[in-house]
Amino acid sequence: MTTIAVLGNGRVGGSLATALAQAGHEVRTAGRSPGAAADAARTAQIVVNATPGDGSLERLVALREELRGKILVDVSNATVHGPDGLPADLIYSGASLAERLQEALPETHVVKTLNTMLYPVMTAPATLAQAPDAFLSGEDAQAKQTVRELLVSLGWRDEWITDLGGVHTARATEAAVLFVPHVIRSHGFTPFAISIAH
Repeated sequence: MTTIAVLGNGRVGGSLATALAQAGHEVRTAGRSPGAAADAARTAQIVVNATPGDGSLERLVALREELRGKILVDVSNATVHGPDGLPADLIYSGASLAERLQEALPETHVVKTLNTMLYPVMTAPATLAQAPDAFLSGEDAQAKQTVRELLVSLGWRDEWITDLGGVHTARATEAAVLFVPHVIRSHGFTPFAISIAH
C-alpha cells in the first residue's frame, strides 16, 4: 500500500483522492493552506499536485523540505484564464510548470501526467469510446515506473501509457490544454482525452 498526499481538494483533487483510496492506497488530502499541505506531504511517499497551476510553483516551493526525495506527480496546467474561466494561454511560455517545479525542487522527482484530459477520464479511462493516452514526463526512470503502476491501479492499461522522456517533454502535453476550451465549446463538457492514433 502506498501513502499518497493529494494537494488540492477541487474537482480534480477530490476525484483523484477518492479513486486512489478505492484502489487501496492510503490517501491524505489537503487544501490550499500551507500547514495542511505540509502535514500531508511530510508523511506521504508520493505527492500529487492537483492545485490550480497558476499558483502551484509558489505553493510547492514552500514545501521543499517535505518534498525532498519524494515523487511529485504533477497533473496541473499553468494557464491564464479567459473571461469564460477556460484556459486562454500558457503562463510559462517556452517552458512548462513541470520544468519549473523540477528546477526549483532538484531533490524531488517530478513526473508530469494526466494533464491532457478532462478530469473524469483521469480515474475512469475505460469509459471513453476509444482508448485514451496518458503521458509520462520526468527525469527519473524509477519515479516514472512508480507513477505508471499508480495509473494502472486507477484503471489505465499499460499500453495506454506512453513515456515521452525527460521533464522537458511536459512542454508539449501542457500545451495540449489549449485544445480544451475549443473542444468544450464544440461538444460541451463531456469527458475527452488526447489520444495518439497508431
